[in-house]
Amino acid sequence: MKSFPFSEKLFLSSLGSLAILVCLFLQQCSDKCQVKRNYTYYEPVYSTTAEIKAATGLKIAQPLSSPGKIYLKDQNLFVNETGKGIHIFDNSNPASPKALSFLNIPGNYDLAILGNTLYTDSFMDLVLFDISDIANIKTVNRLEGFFKNYGAMGFYSDPVKGIATEWKKTSTVTIAENDCSQSALQSWGGIYYDVGVAMLNNSAPVGAQLKSTSTTGIGGSMARFTITNNYLYAIDGSVLAVVDIKNPTDPQRKVDRPLLNWPETLFPSGQNLFVGSRAGMSIYNISIPDQPDLLSTYEHIYSCDPVVVQGDYAYVTLYNGDICHVNTNELQVIDIKDLKNPTMLTKYAMTNPHGLALDANLLFICDGSDGLKIYDAADPNSISSHLLGHYPGINAIDVIPYQNVAMVIGADGLYQYDYSNLKEMRLLSKIEIVKTP
Repeated sequence: MKSFPFSEKLFLSSLGSLAILVCLFLQQCSDKCQVKRNYTYYEPVYSTTAEIKAATGLKIAQPLSSPGKIYLKDQNLFVNETGKGIHIFDNSNPASPKALSFLNIPGNYDLAILGNTLYTDSFMDLVLFDISDIANIKTVNRLEGFFKNYGAMGFYSDPVKGIATEWKKTSTVTIAENDCSQSALQSWGGIYYDVGVAMLNNSAPVGAQLKSTSTTGIGGSMARFTITNNYLYAIDGSVLAVVDIKNPTDPQRKVDRPLLNWPETLFPSGQNLFVGSRAGMSIYNISIPDQPDLLSTYEHIYSCDPVVVQGDYAYVTLYNGDICHVNTNELQVIDIKDLKNPTMLTKYAMTNPHGLALDANLLFICDGSDGLKIYDAADPNSISSHLLGHYPGINAIDVIPYQNVAMVIGADGLYQYDYSNLKEMRLLSKIEIVKTP
């Protein structure tokens, strides 16, 4: 056995002690970093294309349960039932809207109308309906696989199983994670686990021009579909799909344009298209409709972001929510006199603003749990000091003002107000939301 001098023995002994201390320290760190979280585990449920087609069609009127986008065309109000289809109401008398029917469309979230053709999404497909006879709506075309970037939490289609169309709650699982490194938790609030996803907090997995005289309808500010100049513009994942619909029942996808991360809303204004995303607002010139030309991008903090535009100003609401993990709730007014160099004019603190709309100088803001607010926006620099009406008691999400009637989607119903006299704005009607088990 080799013999070491005393000094070398002391050094090696010290080195060994240090190694033991490092190991103990790392073990303690590892123990501290190791955390356990409880998740609700969901597995994807698949449907075949044939099953989805067979389920699509007109049914008797059904209660509102989980309303999404709203759209007004002529005297009819179309209200999306998130992921399931479209409620159709005769709204010729807003004080007494009449439920006509429910257009069952599995995987439907968005809609737009040109003339008598209704354009909708159905999972990966673009589906067209003839609505010339509102009592006898028929499918006239289906472009299978139109939405190239469809994905249900990263689960797409399987050649045998079909398309991932919903989620089945299976169990509660406890998962150990190393919290010292970057968390495996995704921006949508869960992690991939086994053959499905595991979600925190028992949550389920999730995906207008006013007074128009055109043949299109009027959508809310949360729209991901919009029609202008006989073109349909649709957000498809992280790209803008540009679709020629001069022949309304035979759409032709002309070009795709890459967008900012997490694009959310579209708003046409004259020869320009404004795209709201969680990263900011982009402005495209669409004077050549099938060749959108990016003029500029206005970036802001990561936040949900609907946009409306009038004249020289764009109005943007930033809000935090389930998918927007920031603590910013405000209205921003963007000066767009120079479309190639948009700049923030001013901003106003809000409670939790979602959809917004303009009718002349009237600015409508759905301020979440703080209800509907109406401002005089004639002077963009003093909006907060010109509050004309505040209607709490509505968890307001989106609004369409049209001919002195404000149609407001709230967490508990669809409200309609007569705002012809802002000092005495009257509730005309409310369609209750009925939660299903």
